[in-house]
Amino acid sequence: MTVQRGGKTVYGANVGILMLETRFPRIPGDMGNALTWPFPVQYRVVRGASPDLVVRSDARPLLEVFIAAAKDLVASGCDGITTNCGFLSILQDQLAREIDVPLATSSLMQVPMVQSTLPPGKRVGILTISSETLTPDHLAAANVPLDTPVVGTEGGSVFTRDILGDAPEIDFAACRADMCNAARELVSKHEGIGAIVLECTNMVPYAADIRRLTGLPVYSIYNYVLWFQQSLAPARFPDELDDPRWR
Repeated sequence: MTVQRGGKTVYGANVGILMLETRFPRIPGDMGNALTWPFPVQYRVVRGASPDLVVRSDARPLLEVFIAAAKDLVASGCDGITTNCGFLSILQDQLAREIDVPLATSSLMQVPMVQSTLPPGKRVGILTISSETLTPDHLAAANVPLDTPVVGTEGGSVFTRDILGDAPEIDFAACRADMCNAARELVSKHEGIGAIVLECTNMVPYAADIRRLTGLPVYSIYNYVLWFQQSLAPARFPDELDDPRWR
């Protein structure tokens, strides 16, 4: 007889995602679209945490509501927590102290690991939704070197304006153009870029376009959470003692 261990309310959805409170449309690829994920996830909306407040102001006064939402996800069965805004790196340490499961607040946390994969003379570059407000505090909280090249999408026509403005309708073709223009600026303005990390979780749908345009590896919250989830629910492989194909 096989005994199953209980203790959760929801099973089979190991990753919990803390969502900012928004109304803008989310296409596949955006982590707020559940069709993005090849596995089930659980969501909690953090009320009062708007994109404009978190990105252009300071998320730290919202710490308690993020803690409450994270604890609710853990209570419902999540074994790991992430968020849908790279600027929430600034809450990583404080939030991690309050929950009992692994926490990955930001795609920026990949930068040191990605840098370790690059050849000598190459470095990581960051694309962000707001280079003006991505502060040394945000970078330091994710262990990102403060001299890391950063380019934002503020110069575009749509992406930063409509995401941070929480627009009810968005021209995603224009967003794609904004992202490609920002990627061009990053590699032309800074020498030696060997890989790109996308800070903003809404940038994931354009990762393939940036890869095609620059020829560089592109890292995002999507590949980060895939890696994160695999640690919570490792893949099972045939046991060679039981599988006749290996006899």
